[in-house]
Amino acid sequence: MGIQTFDTWAASNVIKPLPLSLLSDSVVGVDATYYLEGSTKEPLVSALGGFPLGLESSIVRELKALQSIGLRLHFVFNGLDCAIDDDPFGPSLAAANNNAIAFETYENNKADQAIQFFRSSGAPTAVALSEFLKKTLHKHGIPFTVAPYSALAQLAYFAKHSEGFVDAIYGPAEILLYGVDKIITKFKLAYQPHDAVERANARRPPQDAPEISQFFWMDRRSCLAALGRISPATFEDALLLAGSKILSPFPPMNKPGKIYPFPDAAGLVAASDAVTLCNQYSEDEEIQRLDYLDRYKRAMASIRHHVVITSEGDIEPLDKDNAPDDLHDCVGQRLPEELNMYLSRGMIRPRVLGWLASGTILVLAPYDGGDSKVYQNLVHEQLEPLRRQTLSLLADSLNRYYQRKEITTKYWFDPNSPSSVNIKDLLPSPKDSINSWNVRENAMSDRRQALGEQRQDLPLGSISFAVQSLRDTIFAAATITPLKKGQQLLQSRGEICANAVWRFLQLRGYVDRQHQLTAWGKVLDSILSVAGSQSQQERAALLAVELMRFGLLNADTMFSAYSGAPSRSNDIDKRNCMLVSRVACLGRLIHQPRGYSGPLSRHILAYHSMVSAIQASMRDMLEICLVTMFLEGGANRDRGDWMDMALMLPLFDEDSCALGVIMLHYLDELFVREDPTSETTREETTSRSQGWVVNSDFKASQQLAFRLWDAVYKGVKVANDSGEDVKDFQMWHDVDQWLGQRR
Repeated sequence: MGIQTFDTWAASNVIKPLPLSLLSDSVVGVDATYYLEGSTKEPLVSALGGFPLGLESSIVRELKALQSIGLRLHFVFNGLDCAIDDDPFGPSLAAANNNAIAFETYENNKADQAIQFFRSSGAPTAVALSEFLKKTLHKHGIPFTVAPYSALAQLAYFAKHSEGFVDAIYGPAEILLYGVDKIITKFKLAYQPHDAVERANARRPPQDAPEISQFFWMDRRSCLAALGRISPATFEDALLLAGSKILSPFPPMNKPGKIYPFPDAAGLVAASDAVTLCNQYSEDEEIQRLDYLDRYKRAMASIRHHVVITSEGDIEPLDKDNAPDDLHDCVGQRLPEELNMYLSRGMIRPRVLGWLASGTILVLAPYDGGDSKVYQNLVHEQLEPLRRQTLSLLADSLNRYYQRKEITTKYWFDPNSPSSVNIKDLLPSPKDSINSWNVRENAMSDRRQALGEQRQDLPLGSISFAVQSLRDTIFAAATITPLKKGQQLLQSRGEICANAVWRFLQLRGYVDRQHQLTAWGKVLDSILSVAGSQSQQERAALLAVELMRFGLLNADTMFSAYSGAPSRSNDIDKRNCMLVSRVACLGRLIHQPRGYSGPLSRHILAYHSMVSAIQASMRDMLEICLVTMFLEGGANRDRGDWMDMALMLPLFDEDSCALGVIMLHYLDELFVREDPTSETTREETTSRSQGWVVNSDFKASQQLAFRLWDAVYKGVKVANDSGEDVKDFQMWHDVDQWLGQRR
């Protein structure tokens, strides 16, 4: 994000510092993407996946410092993506390539250089961290809005509204295109020790830390004056043609080795105008290929008439009285206002809504690169039916236009061979079969009491409650509760989320149409009975069963071209180590809120990519099960706990593969000794392993991994006993005995 040539020029010409205290009692609207892009990066997130370990504490410290001077913040997130992207797979491919170089450097024992390559990968993106930030903001009582499309347009609406919803905007230069006159580009806080350790060590503040907290800002008037008093229209054209996410750079000003500095670009535009420039260079190959003049006009229309959510909750274009009839060609297809409301409050993510509005699903390269056929088969063949089922379920609750929408899926590894389907060919959706879940909270409470004292604290929206409550076949039969005309709607957050989870479990085949647990439902129940009922344990249990069903929970050679596989002892030991590590990959490393520092494995990261892809598809389906209950009129809409419902649903958080990596290294390291199974070897290796991963509790994490193995192995046995096709069941038995000698 950003206008690179303008940002470079502005930094030394028009951006000025002021004391942060001047913003006391002000409301600052914050572009969430810009904020995340400027936050402290943890370089090894792209090597591990998941959310950054220390980012939340870093964000909270900064937000508290800003609030301490009386500053109030309102974050705004991007909604659906309406930009024209000439290379949608480019950033993910570049990140994967940087990661590949980083892992190669790491394997050559050049750790510092490897970290720099990981850092430069650009991963995770602000989009990938948006849900993480929403959760953090909600947890600390900081309001946010998700825009229908662009956060910049929404912030401009807030700033220019007669009620003055925000006094200032923290964001990128692009927001100047929306008629905003002043922007804050940076906060620079005075140094304060983060914790008792830093205070005790009398850590020196960073060299660039100011004595008093500051903010940096610029205004339109200063820009116009510094550029020779050009007109506002010329300035906006120059910003647009300089290139950003809104419009790619004007090709003649962006040739290899000849990139125009911003003042030169502004001078070129001032001599004529953008339309005239496009006509003057109409013979340029890139101008013709991009149809640049048409894109410029579309970009201008999307800026002037961008769609926002108003203070009354309506979805309207800016300057709606003069908006063109074909505005949807510039901004994107309009979704029902009810869906936009759920999006704006954070109850549903933009992902599935974006697929439906644009008609395009883009499957991007994962952090490891996704070079393996097994990963490509997963996202192309195995998960595509789930994406289509999710879309059909949503479209079936909308108007006929969306029920006849053509959906095209494009893949980074074969962009010229997309797959397409018309939603009408997917209908009827399974909506009618799952609408029989309208169980009331009093019935759930009675069932929770009957589960016993240890189960009475199970959250109603949890997978554990949903599965364990159906052990009783009589209760399960009583949950067949189709909504009748005139019947009271579902009210509480718990009962709504519980019914959404049951609907999801039926769609995924864990529960049948009679609401009884299927064979796979009993497998899931058996894993949960050992793994536990915390959200991360439920995540691991569900994903373990999904991996089994996809035929991916095994020790097969999947990523032969990648480094980081078990390397010591014989093939049997390597195989066993691999299987245990892959199961551990589903768990969570117990770690302090600081960045990770420890061993890495591209092999385990590649396996985690499959786990992550499956989790994303499961979460999509869960959210649509929830939102369709409201769209169909089965749940009370008069409420304000939208984000709380999003957090109550399973699979919100994504864990890294760090636990799998450290278990691989622990088991591999045992073979350094003559007797890898002796108590002395195990104790010394465990003790030494703590030094590999600073800021973590290795022993507690190790025990968590062993417990997760026990849980998954129990599920494998239940699956095998029930006649499900469990690949290499004897191998699981052998590995369990092998691991018993090494734990």
